[in-house]
Amino acid sequence: MRPAATSNAIAFAKVCRVNQALTASAEKRLLQWMAERAPAWLSSDQLTMLGLSAQIGAGVFYALSRYHRQALLLVILCVMLNWLGDSMDGTLARVRNQQRPRYGFYVDHMVDVFGSIALMCGLGCSGFLHWQTAIAMLVTFLLLSSESYLATHTLSCFELSQGIFGPTEIRLLLIIGNVALLHSPYSTVFGYRMLLFDLGGTIAAVCMFVLAIVVTLRHTAELYRQEPLP
Repeated sequence: MRPAATSNAIAFAKVCRVNQALTASAEKRLLQWMAERAPAWLSSDQLTMLGLSAQIGAGVFYALSRYHRQALLLVILCVMLNWLGDSMDGTLARVRNQQRPRYGFYVDHMVDVFGSIALMCGLGCSGFLHWQTAIAMLVTFLLLSSESYLATHTLSCFELSQGIFGPTEIRLLLIIGNVALLHSPYSTVFGYRMLLFDLGGTIAAVCMFVLAIVVTLRHTAELYRQEPLP
C-alpha cells in the first residue's frame, strides 16, 4: 500500500462510531457473541451480500404481496436476514482483526443505497402505499444518509443512530407494520380511512426531512466553530 493510502486508512480507522439507539447495547453484545462463534468459512463480504440479497428479496416479496398478502411473512424473514448480514459483517471483521475501514464503509453504504431503492420500489408496487409516499421516504432517507456520510468525512464521527432510533429500530417498526398489514392495510385517523403504510410513511418522511435539516444546521455550526474566519 502506498504511504498516502496507508495514512488515509489509519485516519479513517480513527473515526468514532456513535450509536445511542434503544437496542444498541444489547445488540452489540449479541453480535459479539455470534461473531465469536461464527464458522471459519463465513466472511464479512458474504454477510454483506446476505444483507443486500435479503433487502432486495424484501422488495420482491412486497411486490408479490399485492397478489398474496402472505408474502409479507417472507418480507419479515428478509428483514431479519438483512439485520444479520448488515449488522454482523463489521463485527465479524473486528473480532477476526480483519478490518478494512474505508472498503467496509464504502461497500456497506453503497449496499444500503441500492438495497433501499429495491425496498422502496417493492413497497411502491405492493399497493399498500402510494408511489408518492415511497418516493418521499426514499428521497429523505438518501438526504439523511448523504449528510451522515459527509459528516463522517468532515467531523471524523459516524453517527449510526439519530436519537434513540437506529437501523435496528427501523427494522423492528417495519416488522410490526407488516404484522399489522396482515390484519388490515387500512387505518382510521380522525374519522378518515387511509392506507396504514401511507400514514406511517408520511410521518417517517417528514421526520427524516426535519431531522436532516436540524443535523445539517448543527454540524454546519460545529464546522464553523472549528474553522473560524481569519
